[in-house]
Amino acid sequence: MRRSPLTRWLVLCVPLVFTACATIQAPEPPSLDLPKPPSDLRATRKGDRVTLTWTTPTITTDRQAVRSLGPTSICRGIAILKECGQPVAQSSPQPGPPPAKSSKQKPQSSYYDELPAQIESDSPAAFVNYAVEVLNRDGRGAGISNQVKVSLAHTMSPPGDFQARVTGQGIILSWAGNSFPQHPGIHYVYRVYRRTEGSADRVLAGELPAGEERSFSLTDSNIEWEKTYVYGAETVTVISEASKPEIQVEGDDTPTIQVFADDVFPPAVPTGLQAVFSGPGQQPFIDLVWAPVADADLAGYNIYRQEDSASPAKINSVLVRAPAYRDSTVQSGKHYSYSISAVDLRGNESARSDSATEDVP
Repeated sequence: MRRSPLTRWLVLCVPLVFTACATIQAPEPPSLDLPKPPSDLRATRKGDRVTLTWTTPTITTDRQAVRSLGPTSICRGIAILKECGQPVAQSSPQPGPPPAKSSKQKPQSSYYDELPAQIESDSPAAFVNYAVEVLNRDGRGAGISNQVKVSLAHTMSPPGDFQARVTGQGIILSWAGNSFPQHPGIHYVYRVYRRTEGSADRVLAGELPAGEERSFSLTDSNIEWEKTYVYGAETVTVISEASKPEIQVEGDDTPTIQVFADDVFPPAVPTGLQAVFSGPGQQPFIDLVWAPVADADLAGYNIYRQEDSASPAKINSVLVRAPAYRDSTVQSGKHYSYSISAVDLRGNESARSDSATEDVP
């Protein structure tokens, strides 16, 4: 059956009308551009300084990209914070370069807050709460971040008269002890850190409980010779309450000390030297054995031989690696006296051992 031109036009047009109607949607409201509150606020305290760090928001509360950040309000209160209220400070925006798309690293922000002396306490249960509120360029925010607690315990001054000296066993650190108040649930330790010159990474060299002694010392043996180290010490306040995790608050550091670990110290003197002659039916020789020296930087041994009233003379051309030596240059009818020294990798030589004697028939 043939269709009229009008019928054909209606058949083609009706689907187009419905298609066009399906794409009509209600307009979306504009974004408020409120940065999503951080959920990873962290806090550390050293002395009276509290360091706050958090991930800088990159999306808004309506899941849009943040267009422009305003300042960040720093919130502090003794009670639990429900809102920022009157911030103690505002941190300027820290946009920084955006991380590469392939990187999982997120932009970080930080702020340093000085604790007022009047809110510090001798009670182990005294804490202050921190939060931050990131604002947009119009000064509006979506609320505070997660909250973190920081102990308000008093921190003690660093150890006095902090000194260092190099010995064959390592670097000995010494200092004068302080007097401490006595509070239930609080005690103190001295902690010593070191870093290699040119590096910012600190490692723990050792720690000692603070007591009534007037002087303290510890030996740092975990060093490498011919390197320069920078040392500092601090007093740590340790808060211990039953059924609660232990809290440690670091005090301020001493002035640093720079030490060059110059190895001018010889190894230990060898001991247990014995000399045994062997000769019948073969070319005569004297075997020497001794207890090995345990120094980690030992390079080897020198062998000294004395004939009758002559002066001792070294008979090895290169260092002897093992604690044993065979002298095949002995002659019949002579009396020999031997001694051994140890040599380290930097050429420091120990004193000679006790002598061992043997006759060659």
